[in-house]
Amino acid sequence: MAEENIFFFVPNLIGYGRIALALLAFALMPCCPWTAVFCYLLSALLDAFDGHAARALNQSTRFGAMMDMLTDRCATMCLLVNLSLVYPSYSFLFQLSMCVDIASHWLHLHSSTITGSTSHKSIDLSGNPVLRIYYTSKPVLFVMCAGNELFFCLLFLLHHIQEPAAWLYWLQGLCGLVCLLKTAISLVHLVTASQNMAALDAAEREKSVKTQ
Repeated sequence: MAEENIFFFVPNLIGYGRIALALLAFALMPCCPWTAVFCYLLSALLDAFDGHAARALNQSTRFGAMMDMLTDRCATMCLLVNLSLVYPSYSFLFQLSMCVDIASHWLHLHSSTITGSTSHKSIDLSGNPVLRIYYTSKPVLFVMCAGNELFFCLLFLLHHIQEPAAWLYWLQGLCGLVCLLKTAISLVHLVTASQNMAALDAAEREKSVKTQ
């Protein structure tokens, strides 16, 4: 039987498309904000499709999970860099958001991987109740991710709209609340992943002591 080439799995092909759309979005941001945001949001939306394809076709891979996570984090980071350029007085907050987002998700993914999980979304249901709801409730996960991305995209677009409609400010405020909540969840990620890593270190040290 020929060895499967995971690089050509359907969900990974979708992932490559997400990367291309994100890069196109960032190339267009200085000149075509609306087209850029459309490409960015389409890239984010395809995140749901690659996960569905992976489950439907039994093509879930650690490579795909890593690429999915890196695409999300890098895309958000680049959008925040652009926001720092158009809102320089708020650059510290954007940098802080980048740090929390990347650190928490990387540590969570790393701790999940070394404990044998095939995905960072496969968490112990007896663990933290906040993360359990976040990862097991698809509506909650969708609202959190969509609201977070939409908040930053609206910030970028409002800079380029001379007289924004009132409903855009209401939508931005609502998405801002979602963004704050998702940031709080990222901090929970950071704490719980740190505790998991510390527990693994303690177990390994205890095992080492016993074998001496």
